[in-house]
Amino acid sequence: METRTIRTDDGEGHLQVHSFSPAPATALPVPAPPAADGAARPGVVVIHGTLVTDALYRPFALKIARLLRRPVHTYNRRGRAGSSEQREDYSAATEVSDLRTVMRATGAADVVAHSYGGFVALQAARTEPIRRLVTYDAAVSLSGSLSRRWRPELEHSMAAGQLDQAWAHLVQGLETAGPVSKLPLGALRMLSILSARTRLGAEMRQLLPTAVVEMRAVLQADAELGDFAGVTTPTLMLSGGWSPAYFAETGRQLAAAVPAIDFALVPGQLHEGPLRPGARLALTTARFLADDAGLRLQRLRAAGIPLGNRFRMGR
Repeated sequence: METRTIRTDDGEGHLQVHSFSPAPATALPVPAPPAADGAARPGVVVIHGTLVTDALYRPFALKIARLLRRPVHTYNRRGRAGSSEQREDYSAATEVSDLRTVMRATGAADVVAHSYGGFVALQAARTEPIRRLVTYDAAVSLSGSLSRRWRPELEHSMAAGQLDQAWAHLVQGLETAGPVSKLPLGALRMLSILSARTRLGAEMRQLLPTAVVEMRAVLQADAELGDFAGVTTPTLMLSGGWSPAYFAETGRQLAAAVPAIDFALVPGQLHEGPLRPGARLALTTARFLADDAGLRLQRLRAAGIPLGNRFRMGR
C-alpha cells in the first residue's frame, strides 16, 4: 500500500490517498486488454461512506485490484484523519471537486462508491468524465425521499453534546444498522455507550459531526429523476438484499429513467457489504468495471480470494 497526500483544487485543503496494486504473483492469468497508445491501464477510485474512514475499505479495494489487475485508490474524505476538516461552506460540490482532484492525481478513470460515497459519485457523474461507475446503497434523495429519514433531534442532541442520543437518532432514522436499527432509543443509547469502548465505536462517535453535515448536503442536493437525464457514464447501482429497501427503490427508479444506469440486487448483503468478508460484491463490481461477464471462479482463486463452500454469484 502506498500512502500520499494531495492538495485540493481550492488550494486550502489536502486529502490522504492510499493506493493498492496487485502483486505479480496474484495477477489474474488472463490477457488484459491493451491501453490506448501503450499507456498504463487506468485505476479505480473507491469513495467511502459516512461515519467511517477509508481504512475499512482496504480489503475490498485490494480484492478489486487483484481481480482487475489495475491499481485501486481509496482516500479519506474531509473531516477524517490525514485529510482537511470540512469547510464551513461544505456541500456536494466540495466532494465532487475533491473526487476530481483524486482522479486527476491518480490517473483513475473508474469509480466505486458506497452509501454517501455513492451520492457523491452520482453527483459527479452529472458533470465529470467518469468511464464506468459502480455504487452500492447510494444515499441519493429523489423528490424528498430521504427527508423523512432526517431527524431534527439529531442536530439538537449534537448541539447539546449528547453524542449517544445523537447516534441513536441517526441509526434509527437511516436504518442502516440492520435489525439493530429497530431497537428503542434507550437501547440504542446504551449500545452507543458500550461501543464507544471499542476503537471502531470511538471513531464513529468522533465522526458524528461530519455525518450531520453530510446528511444535510444530501438533503440540500435533493433531485428529480430528470436531473440525472444527462448522465452518460455506464453505471451499475447495487443494493444489498438485506439493506434498507429505500436504497433499492432509488436504484430502480434511476435505472428506469436513465438509459446509462442499470440496477441489480446483491442477495445476502447488508448495508455494510463492502466492509464485510466475501467475494460476491467484489466480483460483481469487477465484472462491470471490466465489462466482462466472464470473470470466473478460477480467477478469484488465482487472485487469492477465499470463496467459501457456498459461494454463488447472484444479481
